[in-house]
Amino acid sequence: MQRMAKFYILLVAILLVITACSSNNGGTTTTNNGTNTNSSQSETNSSSHNSSEKENVTITAWAWNVNVGALNAAAELYKAENPHVTLKVEDIGRLDVYDKLSTGLAAGGIGLPDIVLVEDDRIGGYVEAFPKGFLDLSAQGFEANEAVFPNFKLELAKVNGTYYAFPFDAGPAGMFYRTDIFADAGVNADSIETWDDYIEAGKLIKEKTGSFMAPLDKFNDDPTLRMMLNQLGIYYFDAEGNIDFLHPDFAVAMAKQKVMDDAGLIKDVIGWDGVVSATIDGSVATIPFGAWYYGTIVDQAKDLDGKWGVFRMPSFEKGENHSANLGGSSWMIPSTTKNTDEVYKFLNFFSTNDQVQQIAMTDYGLFPSLQTVYATEVFTSEVSFFGGQKIWELFANEMPTIKTPYYTNDYAIGLDEAIKAQADVFNGKAIDVALKEAAERLASRTDRQINAY
Repeated sequence: MQRMAKFYILLVAILLVITACSSNNGGTTTTNNGTNTNSSQSETNSSSHNSSEKENVTITAWAWNVNVGALNAAAELYKAENPHVTLKVEDIGRLDVYDKLSTGLAAGGIGLPDIVLVEDDRIGGYVEAFPKGFLDLSAQGFEANEAVFPNFKLELAKVNGTYYAFPFDAGPAGMFYRTDIFADAGVNADSIETWDDYIEAGKLIKEKTGSFMAPLDKFNDDPTLRMMLNQLGIYYFDAEGNIDFLHPDFAVAMAKQKVMDDAGLIKDVIGWDGVVSATIDGSVATIPFGAWYYGTIVDQAKDLDGKWGVFRMPSFEKGENHSANLGGSSWMIPSTTKNTDEVYKFLNFFSTNDQVQQIAMTDYGLFPSLQTVYATEVFTSEVSFFGGQKIWELFANEMPTIKTPYYTNDYAIGLDEAIKAQADVFNGKAIDVALKEAAERLASRTDRQINAY
């Protein structure tokens, strides 16, 4: 018995030595955010820190272009108060984001990030196609943010009354114009209130300087038409998703463009490069676009410093709406995220922090949807490139009055048919015939109902 007792004591001692060695072998373990940490270091850290310290979390995101820089800048600020959170952004092309997002959603969420940038015209379509694919932000308390965003961005961020996106940048529209060309023609931009005023000014400018009034890829894009429709409070579809090509105001907008073209005021260009070339060479006096076009002007037309200004989009009648939007995006959270609370907190910080949105604006040219930031110096200061004009104040002032464009998941098809109708009108087809034919084609391609008037 004594010999047996000694054997057990020896066995226990051996086991204790083995256990001690294995706990100090420099091995690694995988944390819940997928990172490998040294076991002995983890034990040291856990013993030397307060037990309430949060576990490290890595948030992944998909975005493109300047949006990546804005996201990373926000992450640095956020990390100061939340050192346990690390952001990893995959910078990929816009269309690649959508390809990967669609593929991942179709596969049940496989391979998706925690955050993804989505343009506003695609939010509703994604949620309709994948109703369980994105986090319900209303359930997380997003309604508490409603007071700080304009109504149209809020409407675009929700589907069937539920929020699925954090509003980010927007494209309030304005008329960028060459102050020197206007001066040479003796035209005062402040006198242009309506589209008819704009057309009359354009005729004089064309006569005196030879410059067209605006560039347009007439047979491949319809940005001016979209802004006009938005001003009038209509779009390709109505709030119920019905086709609205036969709305009387759709014909009004189309007719105004035709008058401009018949007067020789539209320069027909090819694609984006054509628009940029016209911006640089002075062949056009104005460019109707979203606020984001500022970045293109200051980057591509450096020699024209001080020769640019902005005035409000003309209204259709005196006293009517001048405001419109072109472009904009928001952030969505795939429902497969394993860090719901942390991801929501980060995006809430990103979207509602004045400092973050000022950086997005000043460093990356992304016009914010956050209304509280409009009172800061960035938005109330003069812009030297634009002759000291307070252009950001002009754009900010229109944000509350922009009407909601209803995109639906058939927006791309609606865009295609609107461009075809526009091309038909420019080629001489009667407006009512062109719109009726486009509406019927759109109905056959989507099974949506056509509103009759």
